[in-house]
Amino acid sequence: MSIDPSAPNHPSDHAEAEETSHAPEFVVQFWGVRGSIPAPGQETVRYGGNTSCVEMRVGGKRLIFDGGTGLRVLGKHLLKYLPVEAYLFFSHSHWDHIQGFPFFVPAFIKGNCFHIYGSIAPNGATMKQRLSDQMLHPNFPVPIQVMQSDLKFYDLLPGDVMQLDDITIETGPLNHPNTAMGYRVTWRGRTVVYATDTEHYPDRLDENLLHLARNADVLIYDACYTDEEYHDPKSPKVGWGHSTWQEALRLAEAAGVKQPVVFHHDPNHSDDFLDTIAKQVQAVFPNAVMAKEGMILPV
Repeated sequence: MSIDPSAPNHPSDHAEAEETSHAPEFVVQFWGVRGSIPAPGQETVRYGGNTSCVEMRVGGKRLIFDGGTGLRVLGKHLLKYLPVEAYLFFSHSHWDHIQGFPFFVPAFIKGNCFHIYGSIAPNGATMKQRLSDQMLHPNFPVPIQVMQSDLKFYDLLPGDVMQLDDITIETGPLNHPNTAMGYRVTWRGRTVVYATDTEHYPDRLDENLLHLARNADVLIYDACYTDEEYHDPKSPKVGWGHSTWQEALRLAEAAGVKQPVVFHHDPNHSDDFLDTIAKQVQAVFPNAVMAKEGMILPV
C-alpha cells in the first residue's frame, strides 16, 4: 500500500496529514527520488526532480537517508515541528547525495540536534570532513560552522550493526565507484532496506545485498536504468555504479522482499517514460511501486 501524492497536492500536504493523524508507527516518505543531478521541469513533475532523500518515521524517531536536494524540501517541512532531533544516514558523498545539506534550514537553528552517520571514504575522509569541504570557498559562501544546531558525527563501517532504542540498523557494502553503504532498518518485526547506489554483478546476485534485503517488507533499490540502456552497445552503462529495474525485481524475489521500490530515477527519464516502466514493473511484480516525491509507504 502507498499514498500517492498526485497533483494538485504538494508533498508537504501529505506529510502534515500523515504526522498529525493516527499514523502507522513505521512510515517511509520520499523527498527526493532522482539520481545523478536534479532534473526540474515540465517532464518530471509527477515523479519529481529532487535528488535522493528518504525519511523514515519509526518508533518515535525520525531517520533520514541521504541529503540530496530533497533534504531542502524536507527541511522546510520540519520547521513546523521545532525543535527537531533526527538521525541522518549517508550512503556515500557523491554530489547528488549531499548537495541538499548546505540548504537544510533546520541545521542552522539552535536547539535542533542531528546525529549524522556515514562511512569513511577510501581516501580516509570522514563524513564530517566531506560535508564540511563542500561548504568551503570557492564552492560555497557559508561554512558548516555557521550551522547552530547540535551536529553529532559518527563513523560507520559496512557490516556494522547499531541500536537506536528498539530500532536495529544494519549496514552493508554496495557495489559503487568509491564505495557506498546500504542500510537495513528493523523495528518490531518490520524491515525497510535502503540500497542506493549499487551495480549488480553480471553473473550472480550480490550476496551482501541478499543478506541486507532478506525478507524485508520494503526494499528501496537503485534502479536507474532499464536492461536495454544498461547494455546499449552505443552507450553502455556497465561500470557506472547503478542497476536496473529488472535486477531490482530479481533481487527482491530472491531475497523474499514483499515490496520493492524502484528508486534513483535517471535524470533523462521523463514522467511518461517512468509510467511505461511502472507498467512493466507491475506486470512482473504487482506489489512493486515506483518512487515518487511525497509518496508515503506505511510499513
